[in-house]
Amino acid sequence: MSVVSILPIRHHGPGSARAVVTELDRLRPQIVLIEGPPEADALVELAGDPDMVPPVALLAYLPDRPRVASFWPFSTFSPEWQAIQWALRAGVPVRFCDLPASANLAHKDDDQDGEATADPLGMLAAAAGYDDPERWWDAVIETRADSGVSPFPAVIEAMTELRQAAPEVSAGEKAWEDKREAHMRTTIRKAVKEGKDPIAVVCGAWHSPALLPPFPSATADRQLLTGLAKKKAQLTWVPWTHTRIAAASGYGAGIISPGWYHHLFTSTDRPVVRWLTAVAATLREQDLPVSSAHVIEAARLAETLAALRGRSLAGLAELTEATRSVLCEGDDMLVDLVTRKLVIGEQLGRVPPAAPTVPLEADLRAQARRLRLQISANEKTITLDLRKPNDRDKSRLLHRLLAIGIDWAEMADSQVRHTGTFAESWTLAWRPELSVAVIDAARWGTTVAAAAANRLVEDAETADTLAGVTDTVERTLLSDLPEALAAVLAALDAKAAVDLDIAHLMAALPALARSLRYGDVRGTDTGALGAVTDAILVRVCAGLPAGIGSLDDAGAAQMSRSVEEVHAAVALRDDESVRDRWLDTLAGLIDRRDVHGLLVGRLVRLLLDSGRLEAEEAAKRLSAALSVGAGANAKAAWIQGFLAGGGLLLLNDPELLRILDDWVSTLDSEDFVSVLPLLRRTFGALPGGERRNLADKLKQTATGVRIGAADDIDADRAAGAVATVALLIGVPPDG
Repeated sequence: MSVVSILPIRHHGPGSARAVVTELDRLRPQIVLIEGPPEADALVELAGDPDMVPPVALLAYLPDRPRVASFWPFSTFSPEWQAIQWALRAGVPVRFCDLPASANLAHKDDDQDGEATADPLGMLAAAAGYDDPERWWDAVIETRADSGVSPFPAVIEAMTELRQAAPEVSAGEKAWEDKREAHMRTTIRKAVKEGKDPIAVVCGAWHSPALLPPFPSATADRQLLTGLAKKKAQLTWVPWTHTRIAAASGYGAGIISPGWYHHLFTSTDRPVVRWLTAVAATLREQDLPVSSAHVIEAARLAETLAALRGRSLAGLAELTEATRSVLCEGDDMLVDLVTRKLVIGEQLGRVPPAAPTVPLEADLRAQARRLRLQISANEKTITLDLRKPNDRDKSRLLHRLLAIGIDWAEMADSQVRHTGTFAESWTLAWRPELSVAVIDAARWGTTVAAAAANRLVEDAETADTLAGVTDTVERTLLSDLPEALAAVLAALDAKAAVDLDIAHLMAALPALARSLRYGDVRGTDTGALGAVTDAILVRVCAGLPAGIGSLDDAGAAQMSRSVEEVHAAVALRDDESVRDRWLDTLAGLIDRRDVHGLLVGRLVRLLLDSGRLEAEEAAKRLSAALSVGAGANAKAAWIQGFLAGGGLLLLNDPELLRILDDWVSTLDSEDFVSVLPLLRRTFGALPGGERRNLADKLKQTATGVRIGAADDIDADRAAGAVATVALLIGVPPDG
């Protein structure tokens, strides 16, 4: 009978990893079985490739629906990874023994109950008096002194007791765990039958008691696995990050401090001093004055704290306290920086070219190399000058990736709606889950350009609204895909031809005008787009008179915004006939009595700013609007629309200011209270400098009126008030 040694580990634990390697050196097994999907057996040899650099992960996905996926992450300090490396070095077969990925994906796709939620480490930590399972494991396993005694028998004994005392889980969770352990036992039986002796099994600690003899009968395990749902799965290796191994990412087996654990595993000589030296270097990068003396003092403090707590080596808790007190001088923001940069870490792994991949990913990586865009987990901001060919190529690639749902880069918020310039600012940060997005996008094409073109054409043809099509036009031009533009514009023309809603047509024009600007910046032929844009403007000009009448306050405000956006879009067109058609349409609306005052005021202002109305004509219309029999609120709405473009007009035209001032002066108390909120909102929207200048202008006007009317002042009646004011401000009575 083969000797089967169970090595219960904590996923991503450096102490467990060291213990596994030590035990494998002692056992010299003929086969190593590891918790993981057996379909990955064919990929395990790639773990020995020099170009394979952890953290990495096994990725399993459904070929027809790549978003249904599962990951099995490995870091340098993962016990499973070290077991794989030991087996490859020793020339020993290594197999994965958990349920197949095909079953795991079927389980996930059917949205069944997940794995059991028992927290064995939490229960053990609580029994030992720790309120934090991570600190307990760190103290007793990860930073314990190497006594030469294997920890595995004690872990198995503890897990046996815990499984008996663990709280009950749902029937679905228990059934799933039973199936997993039945499959592990089945894999062990197969290795025994092959005559492998001894056999080493590396598994999560929770499962270890179920893998000890005596086993249930093979028949019983087969019955548990009978009828197990499976779906065809595809597997590969993908890069991973320490951030995604961290518990904060939501990863079920995540740890709090992957960067610290990596340090513990790789820095066996003086780990405390080396860690604090790395902390000091990180702080110096922020231009902080951290010296060698700081490092020495922090190390002494950490070691003293460890001694007081009965620990043989300072752990992360002691090092964090020393860092906060000595290196960061109590600044929690700096401690957070150290946590992000070092305790968690931002390391991104690498997989060899031989790893299975889709052609789209190969094209993406080839283009990134050619354009010198580093695929990294570290966030980096770049500014592109679209007049430079290389920068223009970078912009094309990033926009094409966004079009197919790969958001490796994000454009600065300030530029999302204003990219008709020669500069673009992007923030790049590669996340592991983007590997799934790449696989998902592969259905659109084998290259980034082809995939983006196919996806954009389908988006345009299936868009529910005209705005959806115009958005696709923008994305097509930004991606510089002329082969897709014709089909996208055809979809736009077809959608615009049947859309009778004036609001939809008006909403489409600003995006199209921006798109025309992209063509100017990028040297793209946008003649066809200009024709479509002008055709939509003709329909807007024809439909606006019917759509602008009898609107309520909210409708008038929305229409005013739409008119402004179309007006700005027309201004971008270098075509006098287009501009004249639009201004003629606006001019035909300002004398209508059924148009809301807010809109009339706005239209008059737009016509004035465009040179279609003279200042004298605008002043007459303002005077007329404030003198007709409409209520005070209607008049205030007219003013709100008129001044929405800024208050400089009043500063430069005394007649307009006088008309407005006279109207306010003649309001009775009831009307004044009624219109005050609207007037405050109107003038409150003006820039602060304009408001101050208007106040000064009105003060000068008011002062002039008082001086000019001095003969009308009753000196006797004013004497009492003057004396009181003089007393208040400290002026002598005879002064």
